[in-house]
Amino acid sequence: MNSNALSACFCTSGVDACREFYQRHFAAEVIFDCGWYVNLRFGKDGPTLQFMQPRQGMVAFCGKGVVLNWSVDDVDAEHERLIRYGLDVIMPLEDHPWGDRGFSVADPVGNTLYIYSDREPSEEFRQYYKNCEAGPPDYA
Repeated sequence: MNSNALSACFCTSGVDACREFYQRHFAAEVIFDCGWYVNLRFGKDGPTLQFMQPRQGMVAFCGKGVVLNWSVDDVDAEHERLIRYGLDVIMPLEDHPWGDRGFSVADPVGNTLYIYSDREPSEEFRQYYKNCEAGPPDYA
């Protein structure tokens, strides 16, 4: 399979709340919106998320067990900005030995948003990075 993109779609009665949340706090651009389904893009050519009202026979998302990992250039600035907006931090901002500095907030339907910037991993975790183009950054 040759994939061109991958995104997540959450079935929820909270479509309006999600649209507003991501537009307000993360500058999401609405690229499709028919009321019961909204497609949001982050950045000019960035990733997308979708939210849709459950249709006939669909089960609504229960709001547990999903973490959306969000890489940013300056996690400290994002942390400060989101606190100023009044968002509750559910995991504090801290450095992690696996190679990032991050914190978490929750969206209106219960998704955890893990917002982070890359850091040098500890020697213990450096060994777990496999040969791939995407990681880890060259800290040597």
